[in-house]
Amino acid sequence: MVNRRLIWIGAVVAALAVGGAVTGVVLASSGSGGSSAQPAQTGPVDLHPVAGNFKPDKTKLSDCSSEVCYEQAFGNVAYYHGPKAALSLFAHEMQVDKAINAGCHPIAHYIGAGTLARVHGNIPEAFAAGSSICWSGFYHGILERAFFGISTESGLIKAARRVCSSPSLQKNQFLFYQCVHGLGHGLMISTGYDLPYALRVCGKLQTSWDQSSCTGGVYMENVNAANGTSIGFKTTWVKANDLVYPCDAAVTKGHRLYCYLMVTSRILAANGYNWAAAANICSHVEKIWIATCFQSYGRDADGSTSENAVRDLRLCRIAGRWAGECIYGAVRDMTSYFAGVRRPAAFCRQVGSAYRAYCYQGIGTIVGTLEAETSGRKAACKAAAPSRFLDACLRGAGVPVSA
Repeated sequence: MVNRRLIWIGAVVAALAVGGAVTGVVLASSGSGGSSAQPAQTGPVDLHPVAGNFKPDKTKLSDCSSEVCYEQAFGNVAYYHGPKAALSLFAHEMQVDKAINAGCHPIAHYIGAGTLARVHGNIPEAFAAGSSICWSGFYHGILERAFFGISTESGLIKAARRVCSSPSLQKNQFLFYQCVHGLGHGLMISTGYDLPYALRVCGKLQTSWDQSSCTGGVYMENVNAANGTSIGFKTTWVKANDLVYPCDAAVTKGHRLYCYLMVTSRILAANGYNWAAAANICSHVEKIWIATCFQSYGRDADGSTSENAVRDLRLCRIAGRWAGECIYGAVRDMTSYFAGVRRPAAFCRQVGSAYRAYCYQGIGTIVGTLEAETSGRKAACKAAAPSRFLDACLRGAGVPVSA
């Protein structure tokens, strides 16, 4: 079974330069991971060949039968013909080609990568041409390589603070989130998957929101590497005999939210998508994180079913008393995937009455990132929720409601 993405968080890494391999990667002496610390790299390291070192070639979509080929082909369309043409073609092909739909997120990365190369590394300009299709993969591809060629901790911190500072990014919370979260991916890549060091640099960002969002990218890149979907180093920050690790390790103390929000992507990939076993693990994590673990489970359920409401609910029933958290995670994922409320609203209408308000609240949490203005959030929630559940959606979107 293929899970097409980790989480609505967004797998993003910011790019400051186009072309070349990472040089002078920073590695900290941070202790051991699953077995031992990652060995230092002294030469050029091609850790994750997207965005920053994207190179167009002559590959065409008609040449392709593998995901790697599709990635390059769509990147070429973006580079040679522009992102509008590439995204339009991509949306069509997702509907008619199961292989492209299944691998849509990394393919969208390459559309972003090709766009960034086309505009010579101008991040705001590339963002402005984008689309949130397939969990914002376009934006994630743009933001690869935030720390290209940086070889000091102070340099990493300065780059992390600078790369998302453009007013054109900050005026849109959804895009700004994609950017800040993606710094964590860049830190993992540029440090050779030194998770403690990456978390430490995240902790040097300006606000607690920035810091937390950044850690999400760190953990997602760690799971990518563990699951074999990140080209380059294999992370040492996983354990075969503890599928929750490193969420339950001392090294993540104080930075665990996003670790648990994607922990089941590690669990399910390792156990062959045994949902009952994953639910059992979630029910036995530290008490404060059980609900979060089941939200991760719900997100992965939605990903594995390709946003199929009936199948989502079937998997959420396996969660037992935690089914509500599974539904909450699933509907958030669905809302993020479609960047809209129509399909998620239909899903909420099918859930049991005990969970329906929480379901609409979940829609609202994503609406709050998609719509910057209160008027837009209210309109989206009115389109999603019947009147008796409108307040739940608005609360999720951060819109004050009467008691």
